[in-house]
Amino acid sequence: MLFVRPSRLADLDALEQMARTAQPVLHSLPRERSALEARIALSEDSFRAEVDFPGEEFYLFVLEESSTGKLMGTASIVASAGYSDPFYAFRNDALIHASRELHVNRKIHALTMSHELTGKSRLAGYYIDPSLRGDSAAHLLSRARMMYIAANRRRFTPEVFSLLLGVTDAAGVSPFWEAVGRKFFGRDFADIEIESGGRSRTFIAEVMPTYPIYVPLLPEAAQRVLGEPDERALLAYDIHQEEGFETDRYIDIFDAGPVLTAQVDRIASVTLDETRVVHESEAGDNGTTTYLVAHNGAGGAFRCILADLADLPAASQAGAPLPPAARAALAVVAGDTVRCVPLYRPHAALRDQAVSGDAA
Repeated sequence: MLFVRPSRLADLDALEQMARTAQPVLHSLPRERSALEARIALSEDSFRAEVDFPGEEFYLFVLEESSTGKLMGTASIVASAGYSDPFYAFRNDALIHASRELHVNRKIHALTMSHELTGKSRLAGYYIDPSLRGDSAAHLLSRARMMYIAANRRRFTPEVFSLLLGVTDAAGVSPFWEAVGRKFFGRDFADIEIESGGRSRTFIAEVMPTYPIYVPLLPEAAQRVLGEPDERALLAYDIHQEEGFETDRYIDIFDAGPVLTAQVDRIASVTLDETRVVHESEAGDNGTTTYLVAHNGAGGAFRCILADLADLPAASQAGAPLPPAARAALAVVAGDTVRCVPLYRPHAALRDQAVSGDAA
């Protein structure tokens, strides 16, 4: 059974291997062993710490196969993006150019470098073993982070964002980087991607343009990829939308990938959350709906799995009947409480979200 838990120093070898093989580079997983060890230690300290508001905490999760102990993926949360240095992105603004004399009134899109995302909590560092088949494991690893945020609201900001991979070709060339970034850095996209430290390095502000970049002046190839996820990020895009993330007016400053944001009060892990009592069960299939099931133990002992449970109202009586493997993965016993959220939003919930979104 696959389950998500916080990383620990014993995971160092496996995480080092992921850091060296992950493409594109994971800024949350440094390839240097000493730096990676420091990141894991920071994560352990963050999970154990008593936190009243987000600061420099960093939360590193791993996806483990319970039968073998093998790590199959990793993902992280940055409590406050750009805590030491501003977090940079391009803001897509609409500028009005008008002339009464010429009877011209045009709305022109322009990209302005911004650090308005600085200080907001960020989902980052997602990597899953390519050998895993199907979408369920990817959903579990990615959305377990939101289950943790929902259960630990004081540790994070009311709004969370995630930066997805922008469009690149088979050789790793970004049309947007070739049109913009290369003009200022004079170097390849991959080189600056490694140096950027997750978009929070001072040299970004020193080198990138401070004046708006008018979108119509960019090559057609660069315009087409603005805010578009790469093929490798399409599943991640769908997973974020299932949780309740929406595209925003920000894009990545290097490859123009989309920035997705979500109000924590409106994510599925909050609005569809059910607290259930664990019951012992020997059955492998206890219901017709797949749920994210999480247990937030003491001292950062967080766990999250996928389990089939009965829907309400039956669930109000049945609780959460879990087989032994599931109880072991969650580190729970009968009588413990767990948080349960449907893996996929019911149609009624999607309809209600659409109505509230239109009203806003």
